[in-house]
Amino acid sequence: MNRRTISNQGRRAGRGFTLIELVIALAIIGLISLLLFSGLRLGGRSWEAVETVGERLSGLRLADGVLRRTLGQTRPISAVYDGQSVQVFAGESERIEWAAPLSEHVGLSGLYILRLELEGTDEARTLMLTRWLLHPEILEGGGEVVPWEPMTKQEAASLSDLRTDLDAADGAFGRAWLLAKVSRFELAYYGVLDGESEADWHDEWLEQARLPKLVRIRLETTEQSWPDLVVTLPDQPR
Repeated sequence: MNRRTISNQGRRAGRGFTLIELVIALAIIGLISLLLFSGLRLGGRSWEAVETVGERLSGLRLADGVLRRTLGQTRPISAVYDGQSVQVFAGESERIEWAAPLSEHVGLSGLYILRLELEGTDEARTLMLTRWLLHPEILEGGGEVVPWEPMTKQEAASLSDLRTDLDAADGAFGRAWLLAKVSRFELAYYGVLDGESEADWHDEWLEQARLPKLVRIRLETTEQSWPDLVVTLPDQPR
């Protein structure tokens, strides 16, 4: 290698990048930036989609959890109404009433009469849970406390005019919505009806001496469906 070759190489090294090399480098940087931005935007959309689905499922999970817990602790009790002892448990195809214990998070711990039913019209229906502490003064009503009447004696829409977030008598009476935008809510009851010998599924369970063995709930919203919920009720003494 002679001095002239070395001199030419030195001049090229000191000259830096050519215009073409700079344009190619900028194009590569732009392409990388575009890919990164597209990836971030896609990731953002995916995260939003996951959050949306999570919000839809959270309401169903909440309703599922409350129903599993309370129905699974159903008590075979009677309450006094109009001077007579009445079996609390009553079930129809779109509403149900039962007795179960609730903890202090509702205001007062103790045994409650719970009623679950749909309120509203068309696809804007809401699944509402109303509770009465199983105490004579609460069941008789007064003030903001609505008197308890057996579900079979009261029309389905009798409580719909009340506030959805009603909480009275230090929590001994109240109403709260479990799920909004309900498009399907179906109840069925499995057991042996009075006078029959074999267990089967029934659309109603009214004025029976014993509780059903199982309660099946089919629940859907306008945005999400949910597998059938089948709850086993506690064994009853014979």
